[in-house]
Amino acid sequence: MEFNVNHPIIFVMVGMLILAVLGQSVYFLVKALRRAKEKGMDGAVLKKTIFSSAVFTIAPAVAILVGVITLSKSLGIALPWLRLSIVGSLTYETVAAGTALTELGGGLGSQIENASDYVTVAFVMTVSIIIGLFLVPLLTKKIQGGMKKIEKRDKEWSEIFTNAMFLGMISAFLGYVFSDVGLLFHGDTSGLIPVCVMFVSAVVMVFCGVLSKKLNQRWVTDYALPVSLMCGMAAAIPITAWLG
Repeated sequence: MEFNVNHPIIFVMVGMLILAVLGQSVYFLVKALRRAKEKGMDGAVLKKTIFSSAVFTIAPAVAILVGVITLSKSLGIALPWLRLSIVGSLTYETVAAGTALTELGGGLGSQIENASDYVTVAFVMTVSIIIGLFLVPLLTKKIQGGMKKIEKRDKEWSEIFTNAMFLGMISAFLGYVFSDVGLLFHGDTSGLIPVCVMFVSAVVMVFCGVLSKKLNQRWVTDYALPVSLMCGMAAAIPITAWLG
């Protein structure tokens, strides 16, 4: 049987897993509604809460859709759909897939033509992020306890420590963006493409933040991520044509 990244069998397997996750979501939604009624919560408030939550999930959903489209050329639709629907991260999945594809001699956007490469990319995308499922229940309570102790001793230092951890995480992805800048020394300007795309996305993100503050509209912030992603992707086309 000839390998195909969009083979129906892959969609069947992925569909079964996603249906299981959707089933869990419906189950806990029903349980939550029953518990809310037992507590005597107003029905109108519950409906408003459900509606507003559903509306605000559209923003991250758009960002996820952008990620699926980005990865679909190389991996088909099923695998990105699975990875970004269950235990996935848009920033992690694209970097993991792109790195694996590069090591296989292609790159993000290159078509996988055999099952061996497909399994390799799926393995890289899946195994590392699964570790979080085990580390969170084992270490989160201890880490939070340590953070609370630091906060009691010195609140300012606690904030610095938290921000430093966040910046450390962001730095890992910044390394991926700036990794090819050195090509400039060889007369190749293509290494500046991801830097310029990141700059455009950052400017759009800042603009959304300022607009949200000026208009006092929280929904602008909620949609800032997908808007900056799409603007960055759109900008990548003329930037690539310019820098090669």
